[in-house]
Amino acid sequence: MFDGVCNLCNGSVNFFITRDKKDIFRFAALQSDIGIEIQKRLNIDHENIDSFILIEDNRYFKKSTAALRVASMLGFPYSLLYPLLLIPPFIRNIVYDTVAKYRYKWFGRKEYCRVPTAEEKAKFL
Repeated sequence: MFDGVCNLCNGSVNFFITRDKKDIFRFAALQSDIGIEIQKRLNIDHENIDSFILIEDNRYFKKSTAALRVASMLGFPYSLLYPLLLIPPFIRNIVYDTVAKYRYKWFGRKEYCRVPTAEEKAKFL
């Protein structure tokens, strides 16, 4: 799940879609009805939308942990980032939280959530 109005987040989704050769990822905006429903089901505070969230087997991962797990699933060369998980999250997330805090200022935002193209529709919940 991603911030549907964030330009950086939408760019990340585009990046993942083009590199998802195994067709394993599905996406939902955090602000969408399905995104809010999933967050409630997993007891995630849906009012706090400052994080990218990866859901695997009814478990969820946030922030840098989610990003590094996705990188590992994208294969080489992105999987080379996976060992960064050895760094404690409170250290890894300093950078993540800084980018999240200023993402709208640095990258801009859309007024509405991302609308997938016809080719992408199967990738979105």
